[in-house]
Amino acid sequence: MKHDDAKILQEVQRNAELGMTTIDTILDKIGNDEFSLQLSKQSLHYSEIYNKALDQILKHEGNVYRGNQVADMMLKGSIHANTALNVSKGHLAEMMIQSSHRGITSMWKVMKHNQMATNEAIELAQELVDFEQENIERLREYL
Repeated sequence: MKHDDAKILQEVQRNAELGMTTIDTILDKIGNDEFSLQLSKQSLHYSEIYNKALDQILKHEGNVYRGNQVADMMLKGSIHANTALNVSKGHLAEMMIQSSHRGITSMWKVMKHNQMATNEAIELAQELVDFEQENIERLREYL
């Protein structure tokens, strides 16, 4: 597997995992309504993208992204701190939008720094970016 492909696919995995973790943490704070259904659908799509990246990595015998437990705990702690006093849909949607913006930025950086990647890896990265942008549009209605 080419170095550039590996870097892009690992970043896709990292961002998808962050999205799933963020949603899982937020879902614990909201009831069972349209907003929670929207977030659950997003989590499922993150999982699908994560698995596509994993399939490409395994197909080319590359290194799989290994999550960091400390970073995971810090993310969850940050979410809990930011929702300690405010669990309104608007606030939670804003947090998700900010997370999506960070994901888009990190994907663009990795794609720019790994321009020798194959179309297959670039297309998956672009799929994640497009998905993040769609999420932002969907979540704006909850602000």
